[in-house]
Amino acid sequence: MGWIIAIVVGGIIGWLASMVMNRDASMGIFWNIVVGIVGAIIGALVGGGGVAGLAGFNLWSLIAAFIGAVILLAIVNLVQRGRVR
Repeated sequence: MGWIIAIVVGGIIGWLASMVMNRDASMGIFWNIVVGIVGAIIGALVGGGGVAGLAGFNLWSLIAAFIGAVILLAIVNLVQRGRVR
C-alpha cells in the first residue's frame, strides 16, 4: 500500500512542480511521478534528513518533496535550455 501512496503523491507533487516551472505541457503523468519521487529524495537530502527523512508522511515531507521537485526541474531546464525559466 505504501508504494501506491508514494506513486499517487509523487504524481501530484511532480504535477504541481511542473506547473510552477512552466513544464506542464511537456510532461506526461509518468514523468510527473518520476519528478515527484526523485524530488522527494532530493528534498530529503537538501533538508538534512537524509533518505531516512522520507519515512514519515506529513506536511514537512510534502513541502520538502515539492522543493526537491522544483530543484530537479530547474536543473533539467538548465541542461536542456541553458537557463532557468
